Amino acid sequence: MAARKRIAIITGATSGFGKIFTELADQQFKNIDEFWIVGRDASKLIDLSNKISHRTRLIPYDLTKMYSLKKIAGFIKEEKPIIKILVNSAGFGVTGHVEDQHVQMLTDMIDLNCRALTYMCRIALPYMCPNSRIINFASVAAFMPQPSFAVYAATKAYVMSFTRALNCELNSRKIYALAVCPGPANTNFFGTAENKGGIHAGSYKDLFMVEPKPVVKKAIYDSIMKKEVSIYSIPMKGLHIITKIIPRKFIFRLLK
Repeated sequence: MAARKRIAIITGATSGFGKIFTELADQQFKNIDEFWIVGRDASKLIDLSNKISHRTRLIPYDLTKMYSLKKIAGFIKEEKPIIKILVNSAGFGVTGHVEDQHVQMLTDMIDLNCRALTYMCRIALPYMCPNSRIINFASVAAFMPQPSFAVYAATKAYVMSFTRALNCELNSRKIYALAVCPGPANTNFFGTAENKGGIHAGSYKDLFMVEPKPVVKKAIYDSIMKKEVSIYSIPMKGLHIITKIIPRKFIFRLLK
């Protein structure tokens, strides 16, 4: 009987943190037999596949659609791989007041950031073994409610809470879940957030902007070290502390 292949599944692989994670994981994790890379743009998946040394399976699906999630579940059930790494990087945000945003945009945000991430974790777990890893991309937006970013921040608070609880649940199986909480990073995130009918995110993002590669490198290191939360940069760590000790109403005043 042929040995079961060991795979990594990475969603949101066509851009941003997901693309960078795929490239860095390709260099670091030589014990993985195959990368399953998920994204809506098939041409970008092909380009990424050509840049890495691992064998790849391209999954050009829209994870806001339940049909796509069920298809991926079917692939896993059929092949029965050992899932060593699951990276949930797919997600998006839109700036602006809730009443000014299209209802479909809001529900798609929830579906992708929360439902799809939860679904991917659930279908992967039966195929994970000791020392497997789940890496879920949350955000510093998870630290507190954010006016003009309300739904996005709420979805990321869900991701952080869910991942920390999941990490505790999986402790006995020696499977480790990590919530990555990046601050503003030089990806296409804010361009998408502001272009989809949103307002300008504010000058703070330019002040604290970092390159995404160090964020991903730290996430990989923190996952190896079995941490449950990964926060890159001193300002973002400081923000995490501030949101715990300063009353929320005062922070809201500053954000208005």
